Amino acid sequence: MQLIGDNKGILFKICRIYLDDADDRDDLLQEMILQLWKGFDSFKGESKFSSWMYRVALNTAIVFFKKQKRRPDSEQLPLNFEQPEEQSNSGEKEEQLALFYKAVQELNKVEKALIFLYMENQSHDEIAANLGITSINVRVRLNRIKNRLKDIIKKLSHEH
Repeated sequence: MQLIGDNKGILFKICRIYLDDADDRDDLLQEMILQLWKGFDSFKGESKFSSWMYRVALNTAIVFFKKQKRRPDSEQLPLNFEQPEEQSNSGEKEEQLALFYKAVQELNKVEKALIFLYMENQSHDEIAANLGITSINVRVRLNRIKNRLKDIIKKLSHEH
């Protein structure tokens, strides 16, 4: 499906935000594509395709993430922060990005969704519509998440 292909970057970013392990990210990507395919008939065209895709992909990621947490071996998975093949950054940028994604791993599932949609340059109103919360709640939560991420990154930086 061309629409999914045109927006596949969204799926890769969601996978990276929710899961550490490359194999798990691949599984999640396949699950999101399956759910998008199965749910395409429910897309009414009342919103942009990308907005509908965000909702389906994020909901799929949240359900998948919950299942992963229940797996007995999920606690032993090594942290793996590979760069996607389509991106090539300098070593310093790679380290900063890896540190950021490691910090994001410490957020809860709603905070991850909020920060992801924010990073995708969605407006507060769009984020609110996608997550079913108010625009004011989005602003408040984003400020808290940004401050929390700064603290987590500082803590992680000192550990290295």
